Amino acid sequence: MYAAKTQLSKLLTRVASGEEVTISRHGQPTAKLVPIRPASVARKGGKDRGLFQVPDKFDAEVPELNRLFEG
Repeated sequence: MYAAKTQLSKLLTRVASGEEVTISRHGQPTAKLVPIRPASVARKGGKDRGLFQVPDKFDAEVPELNRLFEG
């Protein structure tokens, strides 16, 4: 733990390069420094437009399902 406090800057440099660092206290693992994953690229909607059609009766009630849920 003491080494982690005094070497934090160096440890963060190692983590930034992709390494995971485990910090121990009295020989027992206590914490882990891990790199933050970069934010994923934002998805654009409409990519599948025109590939399928929602049927007109898509949200129609289905009596069999109603009986299952309503008992």
